[in-house]
Amino acid sequence: MSDPERHVVPLSAATKAWFLISLQTFGGPAGQIAVMQRELVDERRWIGERRFLHALSYCMLLPGPEAQQLAVYTGWLLNGWAGGLIAGVLFVLPGFVALLALSAVYVAQGDTTLVTGLFVGLAPAVVAVVVQAVVRIGGRALGHRGLVAIAGAAFLALAVLAVPFPLVVFAAGLVGWLVGRRFPDVMVAPVLPADPGADSPLVPDEALHRAPPSARRNLLILAVGLVAWVGPVAVAWIVADGGTSVFLDQGVFFGGMALVTFGGAYAVLAYVAQAAVGTFGWVTAGEMTKGLALAESTPGPLIMVVQFVAFLGAYRDPGSLDPWVAGVLASVVVVWVTFVPSFLFIFLGAPYVERLRDNATLSAALTGVTAAVVGVIANLALYFAIHTLFAESRRWGADHLGLLVPVWDSYVWESFVLLPVALLMVFRWRWSVLRTLGVSALAGLALSVLT
Repeated sequence: MSDPERHVVPLSAATKAWFLISLQTFGGPAGQIAVMQRELVDERRWIGERRFLHALSYCMLLPGPEAQQLAVYTGWLLNGWAGGLIAGVLFVLPGFVALLALSAVYVAQGDTTLVTGLFVGLAPAVVAVVVQAVVRIGGRALGHRGLVAIAGAAFLALAVLAVPFPLVVFAAGLVGWLVGRRFPDVMVAPVLPADPGADSPLVPDEALHRAPPSARRNLLILAVGLVAWVGPVAVAWIVADGGTSVFLDQGVFFGGMALVTFGGAYAVLAYVAQAAVGTFGWVTAGEMTKGLALAESTPGPLIMVVQFVAFLGAYRDPGSLDPWVAGVLASVVVVWVTFVPSFLFIFLGAPYVERLRDNATLSAALTGVTAAVVGVIANLALYFAIHTLFAESRRWGADHLGLLVPVWDSYVWESFVLLPVALLMVFRWRWSVLRTLGVSALAGLALSVLT
């Protein structure tokens, strides 16, 4: 399925790069996409801007964590299936280890004061990183007023009308297709910046990995992928003698969730919280909020909050196992069934998407989706900013419609102090994401200790 002779970027160099990227994946999908864009497109110049955005548009159409899927896709482009596996695993691994340790600390001590102090500093830095993503991706993807209009409409649909994310993406693709047929000059490929280096990646497009799609290839990937995906759940069912157990319940629930999580983590968190708190009783509502705070303050996809839920649920209902062993096993099973489908979606679909890369109709539709992505990230930036700067918020309008606005007297003064500094780090001083997050975290911890 891969051709080693086509690997222009050595796999060892790519592995090192993905490891460094994995340590910077804070800030939800917007921040993670910004990190990959900076490392792969702007600094290392391993992949061109158009190719990067083309892959991003496809990943936005899939269920599951789009940033991790984008890592798998770009890893596959650079180094074939081995590169995709390495990129996808490393993207998740640091967050898994960190959240596993924090879950154990929470269970043992019931106190996350240290993490809360660090998050006081991390949250403003995350806002700065997401704002940078809006500016960078918007500046390069919105090359026409029509694309700006699509981005604005997507933002309003999500931020004000609470339109489901899949409908926003579908509508953007449909508009792109229709406008592209009538006005082809509007739905052009994203406009690149004037920097000549950004227009000439070190790895030319024709040297990137490609795999001819075939029925044999698809059946092989499906067979291997499905066995790997359902294997842990099947083992849990056998261990439970065909009955029920916390491992089986969590494997089935979160495995099914991985197939319907359109719109990113925030779109599915309400569904997860309702089941984890109300249906299964794995955690309380307050613990669900604490788990989200922990997931936001560790690297990796935000949906890693499911690991915290799984650990607590299995620790409290371990069956015949030691509670600590049960918590660790549940974390591994849930993370496994949540992320394995992402590899299947990319390895199956990427060859077809690459083959259609020069198709004018598909290009117009994906250009519309890319424009909508800018509106999606802008909505995330607004969400992060309000929840970082203020402790409470409300909808200006109906209960589920209307613009999200802060409760003004619930302001968090530490965030108002640290956010301008984080913006200076990112935009003025041009610090790396990791350096910005590290300094901001230490500053937040210092403020928490002093106050």
